[in-house]
Amino acid sequence: MNDLRQKALDYHAQPRPGKLSVEPSKPCATQAELALAYTPGVAEPVRAIAADPENAYRYTNKGNLVAVITDGSAILGLGKLGPLAAKPVMEGKAVLFKRFAGIDVFDIEIAAGSPEAFVETVVHIAPGFGGINLEDIAAPQCFTIAQALSERLDIPVFHDDQHGTAVIVAAGLLNALALQGKRLEDVLIVCLGAGAAGIASMRLLINLGAKPEHILMVDSKGVIHAGREDLNVYKQAFAHSTSARTLADALRGADVFVGVSGPDLVSPEMVASMAARPIVFALANPDPEIRPEVVRAVRPDAIVATGRSDYPNQVNNVLGFPFIFRGALDARARQITCRMLTAAVHALAGLARESVPPEVLTAYQLDHLEFGPDYILPKPFDPRLIERVPPAVAAAVR
Repeated sequence: MNDLRQKALDYHAQPRPGKLSVEPSKPCATQAELALAYTPGVAEPVRAIAADPENAYRYTNKGNLVAVITDGSAILGLGKLGPLAAKPVMEGKAVLFKRFAGIDVFDIEIAAGSPEAFVETVVHIAPGFGGINLEDIAAPQCFTIAQALSERLDIPVFHDDQHGTAVIVAAGLLNALALQGKRLEDVLIVCLGAGAAGIASMRLLINLGAKPEHILMVDSKGVIHAGREDLNVYKQAFAHSTSARTLADALRGADVFVGVSGPDLVSPEMVASMAARPIVFALANPDPEIRPEVVRAVRPDAIVATGRSDYPNQVNNVLGFPFIFRGALDARARQITCRMLTAAVHALAGLARESVPPEVLTAYQLDHLEFGPDYILPKPFDPRLIERVPPAVAAAVR
């Protein structure tokens, strides 16, 4: 672990600090080019944009520029460490946007005293961007912030901890259910973790056909049920009349477990009590709610996914946000809609069912890979992702 820590610090510090730089996209090596890049030539696109704001998409990088924005209130699994500490993560998201979808990013870390102040700040800086990606903002503020910005801006607003996680969870679950011979509308689902990722994932599953009454959500105080009086408005939507009070109660007879919470919260006995052919998505990162080898020891009939790259079936948001945004930008979308997210789900799920190209096998040093219990989602370095997901998302805009 100490070796990894030092490698990570060295990676970020050398040969120059950070992971991003700004590179010009036009030549500026002569006096004539300088006159075009800046004064007096720059006055012409300024006038054109003032006459018609749509010209910003023609003469600037607005159409391919996303702001990745945070307040540092929920950084990865590290908690509220503040906006400056969040900068390495935001730079990392920028690298992934560029690497996987060719999208340029400015990372912006905001020290806001309230959700309202955060919203106002983003609204004020939004005109220069083609889209807004919110990141690492704690629940429940993340819901109100995303909603407020979506209503006030005419560019897409995407919250990766909500929308991105939900899309990948849904795509993987559709394929796992198909392999287990079950239907989404029939299964009993338990979600451990009622923050942004959990609530958004369950909302999207309901949109895809899951029955709300078949979903039990569990937070740090136990099952979210109709008798609780400590629930915010987002949790209340999942409060049912049930006798289940603990996670162990909820998992008894359940078909699906989705964990977006913390390490080692699920016991082997809990998994053993689940229905035949269970599906276990233990997504806490880096340490899952229960490790795959522990699940398989008690339930060899289970399909297991985690958030880790060293196990099969990694639920990785990089499968979603670069390609969803690529489609949204290409279609000049004004917002991210459920229809667009659903299109991404089906594109990802469908791609995993196709033959895997040789370059993917080479990238992951594999001899063979095919749709099955250990391969329910495409690999992040699959070159077909950029060909399939953005067009599907763009088509859903129209």
